[in-house]
Amino acid sequence: MSRFRGLKSVAEKLEVESEPGLSSKELFLTNHDLKPVEPERRQWKAFNFVGFWIADSFNINTWMIAASSLDPSVGLSWWQAWICVWVGYTISAFFVCLTGRIGATYHISFPVVNRASFGIWGSLWPVLNRVVMACIWYGVQGWIGGECVFLMIASIWPSFGTRPSLVKSIAMGGTVNYFISFLLFWLGSLPFIWFPVHKIRHLFTFKAIVAPTAGIALFIWAIVKAGGVGPVIHQGSTASGSKLAWGVIAGIMSAVSNFATLVVNDPDFSRFASKPSDAFLPQFITIPMGFGLTSFIGIIVGSSSAVIYPKLGATWNPLDLLKEFITDGESGVGSSGTRAGVFFIAAAFVVAQLGTNIAANSISAGTDMTALLPRYINIRRGGYICALIGLCICPWQFLTNASNFTTYLSAYSVFLSSIAGPMIADYYFVRKGYYEINNLYSADKRGPYYSTGGVQWRGYVAYISGVLINIVGFAGACGVTVPIGATYIYNINFFAGFIVSAGMYWILCTLWPVPALSPTGSWFEVHDVIEHDTSVVEGREGDDSLKHPDYDVEEQRGFFKKTMASISKAV
Repeated sequence: MSRFRGLKSVAEKLEVESEPGLSSKELFLTNHDLKPVEPERRQWKAFNFVGFWIADSFNINTWMIAASSLDPSVGLSWWQAWICVWVGYTISAFFVCLTGRIGATYHISFPVVNRASFGIWGSLWPVLNRVVMACIWYGVQGWIGGECVFLMIASIWPSFGTRPSLVKSIAMGGTVNYFISFLLFWLGSLPFIWFPVHKIRHLFTFKAIVAPTAGIALFIWAIVKAGGVGPVIHQGSTASGSKLAWGVIAGIMSAVSNFATLVVNDPDFSRFASKPSDAFLPQFITIPMGFGLTSFIGIIVGSSSAVIYPKLGATWNPLDLLKEFITDGESGVGSSGTRAGVFFIAAAFVVAQLGTNIAANSISAGTDMTALLPRYINIRRGGYICALIGLCICPWQFLTNASNFTTYLSAYSVFLSSIAGPMIADYYFVRKGYYEINNLYSADKRGPYYSTGGVQWRGYVAYISGVLINIVGFAGACGVTVPIGATYIYNINFFAGFIVSAGMYWILCTLWPVPALSPTGSWFEVHDVIEHDTSVVEGREGDDSLKHPDYDVEEQRGFFKKTMASISKAV
């Protein structure tokens, strides 16, 4: 009995900050990090979103995706690859703005948004999907960051990269020296997970200055070593006909797939916007411009490598080129000036990878984990759990070659596009911009978002349909012989999954309407009406802590009374 009380005491001490008076069931639906963001924490202005995406675009992963189109198996020229990048990231920006508007309008996160389309408890599966992807990506980006640390160390001590005792293989294909570098990057990242989301924006501002400077420096350096722009520009395409067409499609889809995670969880960031417009144009314009510029640098640098080091070829990893720089000498060691240049560029890339990992993976995983176990996990704890998982997954296995890398991108795009479909269709076409925020935090079985056993079956039918349209083609990408039609569908996997899942969700909601639709029957603007003047959960009369923080109840009460009848019918 005393042991039981002791365990209970420990469990209580591990609980995170939450609203007082909640039942055990209610504690699985909310904590401080899951609530709508109050005005005091809405500190992201338009320039913060611009800085965020500029910072996020300058990372090695972006270079890899763009330059991978130069791989002989794809065969695009540099300008063809760049067009693919602009098209792909413009499409991505459109989808990001669609989901970002939800967070910026209602100031709620991705896990809460999904409760409308997948159900109060059914939303946990899409959230878990996003968490898994964030943890894997944290490890992958961390490994790339470790490669930057390796270059910094090897620039000072060249023997770090060549000493036999440091290049021995470890478990599953890595080497000791790269693992040491990865571990140093991983440890150095941990302090940055501590800061809350609304304050960590300063890291992205710093990265937005440092990382582009280093990228442009490497860009100029590579062109100079290649003997000017001419030799690079005149490297043509090796593909033609249908191979060229599908190569272009693959290039576009690589860019879109790179954004699949950020498309679904942009509300995790946009909810901190001072006003909805701060999260619209800054994102829509900056994403294609930032990623387009970074990709252009990656493409030219990757293409230059074929001129500088013919044996290396057009490398899809700029870090391989930097490694060649520090070993390019008569004794196998570059000059002191070259090694100094590599050191500073690699150091800036460390900052780039750090910012990307915190923004796209640590914060995302932490935010989404709060929905899985809100009684014990907040964003900070979730971020550290993500970092631990990222350490344990042997992330270097995803980066063995360009084919493995792009196959992995497509694989998770299949699942996340089928989550984005119902999510966007529900908000824009079914509910027409209307959410009852209080009920998104309610475990009441009579609630409009509870559905059957807490699971919205329409969302799951749509999700499964979106996955199934791609599953045969995915098997083909893994080496199984499949019909050519399935391969073609899989080549546009994000669009196929999104269109099928969104369309299916809309059809099902048309045939079997859901409750809590727009009370006017047309597009709903949140400033036109307040939410129900009731508690978030049954029995919490007058608790304003989780109501949408924009509403002045007294000013809006008159209009609220006029619409209550129609709202009640919908519920």
